[in-house]
Amino acid sequence: MKIKCEINNIPLEVEKGTTVLDAAKKIGIKIPTLCYFEGLQNPGSCRLCVVEVEGAATLLPSCITEVSDGMKIKTNSKRVRGARKILLELLLSSHPWECNTCDRNQDCELQTLADEYGLREVRFNTEKEKLPLDTSTPGIVRDPNKCILCRRCVTACQEIQNVSTLGPRYRGIKTIIAPAEVDLLSDAVCVQCGQCAAVCPVGAITEHSDIDAVWEALEDPNKYVIVQTAPAIRAALGECFDLPPGTLVKGRMVTALRMLGFDQVFDTNFAADLTIIEEGNELLTRLKKKLVDKDDSVKLPMFTSCSPGWINYMEHFYPELKDNVSTCKSPQQMFGAVAKTYFADKIGRKKEDMVVVSIMPCTAKKFECNRDEMSDSGVQDVDYVLTTRELGKMIKQAGIDFVNLPDGVMDAPLGISTGAADIFANTGGVMEAALRTAYEVVTGKDLPFEKLHVTPVQGLEGVKEAELTIKGALPEWNFLEGVTLKVAVAHGLGNASRVIESVLKGEKEYHFIEIMTCPGGCIGGGGQPRLTSDEVRLARIQAIYKEDEGRELRKSHDNPAIKQLYEEFLGTPLGEKSHHLLHTTYFDKKNSKNKAKV
Repeated sequence: MKIKCEINNIPLEVEKGTTVLDAAKKIGIKIPTLCYFEGLQNPGSCRLCVVEVEGAATLLPSCITEVSDGMKIKTNSKRVRGARKILLELLLSSHPWECNTCDRNQDCELQTLADEYGLREVRFNTEKEKLPLDTSTPGIVRDPNKCILCRRCVTACQEIQNVSTLGPRYRGIKTIIAPAEVDLLSDAVCVQCGQCAAVCPVGAITEHSDIDAVWEALEDPNKYVIVQTAPAIRAALGECFDLPPGTLVKGRMVTALRMLGFDQVFDTNFAADLTIIEEGNELLTRLKKKLVDKDDSVKLPMFTSCSPGWINYMEHFYPELKDNVSTCKSPQQMFGAVAKTYFADKIGRKKEDMVVVSIMPCTAKKFECNRDEMSDSGVQDVDYVLTTRELGKMIKQAGIDFVNLPDGVMDAPLGISTGAADIFANTGGVMEAALRTAYEVVTGKDLPFEKLHVTPVQGLEGVKEAELTIKGALPEWNFLEGVTLKVAVAHGLGNASRVIESVLKGEKEYHFIEIMTCPGGCIGGGGQPRLTSDEVRLARIQAIYKEDEGRELRKSHDNPAIKQLYEEFLGTPLGEKSHHLLHTTYFDKKNSKNKAKV
């Protein structure tokens, strides 16, 4: 049903139920917000989005006020501007004056709004007790002194991720956003996904920076420092330099990394291809044991294991599924293990003298590389993880003109990869890459989908399903002839929980399930440039598919460097050496830490 209204004397029609905020967007009017969260119920707590509505006694918050027929709205009247300035002054009155040294300097929504509204002084002074920083986890740093109580992080943690670590504690001026009943994130169940840091408008929640440690390693003449870059980085790093979302900058990124001083520039995509070989064989082995050997000890469905936030979530909330999760390490960790064994031997370097740095869209990767079991090379497999945002800062610190750099090429052999590895960045990408290889292994033919894309598992729908019937199986796989593989994809841990519950209750039956922690997959990771809306996610996703489609090699098993790795070093997929270096175990952590009571 359409209703008519008027915004700033501009008439328009909108659907019934449209908020004033969304109606204004339709005609190019931006209303400032700090608590608003796209696609979810909003608390209307910051009140910066207030507008003047003819006939209303007070200013109304546009994010929760629905347009009514005949409504006349002013978004920029003197009364509105004055109210917003007072609200900003009140926020700033209790906010630390540390802009120049803050991690969010020139990337802070509060700072930007203060500038836009011409604030040059704050008339109020609200004294608040200074609280200690929470640096207790590898991935996330909390500074409660900078928190403006917008509750965006609470929305992300509770409604999107279904973890509920963060929430309001105490009342009045003493209110803080923190884990329930404990002071440190390390004492609570926090999966380290970083979605709180991704949506925080100020510097209250940020990633734990490893920039200084990486600079120190690069300047150490006794260290051989190599870098791997996750597939999602190439479609997002440009945003740190004001390029449009979805701009592919792989070549410029390679050049910048060399200019920073890395000895070799490699690609996590190499290890993504390796993951598909190991994970695909694991899935086929489980199916054979289940269907042919009738082995009831084999666990299906099999879940992917690439996303460390999901692994943390499973260990704390669904440890009964730990045997269902693929034993494959994530591509990041596979890369580190191979780099410090196979590659170190090839170049005659001691693994103790090698430093592996990862560029990741993810704060949970910082946690993952520090897990005790991630040292199968004999030393810590991955030494440091930088987020996309951190790499952007390092490039700026080095004075590099990123936008105008020439394209570089990844080094061999750990920089050689396929299009299947590129799409690991997107929700549904790991599933699609695995099916490209598994289907061809079983039938000797390409996937029966246009351009190899399994379109039912693409897009931003929270849970996606697909079915694929095996036709023309090769003799060694004839037990799969006519079998319909049922797969599911979920992104965002709230959606993952929906899928898991449907499986545990017997409502759904799948063979293979992909879980990505962050909305949109890695392209929407907690370490990506802010603020990631669905529009930005879609732009990055399309860029990744473009990268895949432009590749000469688009299936992981066609990667010549992977073939060489098995011939020279690993032997066979799921073999003894692969098992030792590339696979891992999981733990039951259900009662190990405090869980929020919500």
